[in-house]
Amino acid sequence: MTGSGPAPVLDPVDTPKLASEGGVESYCPVPVAGVGPVKAEPGEPVAACVLCDEPTEYAADTPGAPMCPRCEWQQAQRGACSG
Repeated sequence: MTGSGPAPVLDPVDTPKLASEGGVESYCPVPVAGVGPVKAEPGEPVAACVLCDEPTEYAADTPGAPMCPRCEWQQAQRGACSG
């Protein structure tokens, strides 16, 4: 943008404070312990990967979309490189 002048400088009063500084809470939820995929016990039926249909390391009654270790790794790589 030409001709619009310099960018405004934020006053320390306008700068948002962290929750630890008495400001607003974070937009990101805090992870709750014990929530997430449950690893299958030996001999227990396991869930199939939603992407490749291979067996996963999670119990068959695991909620959500369980993925095998290979597909989890590939999804993590896609997310890391999407930036």
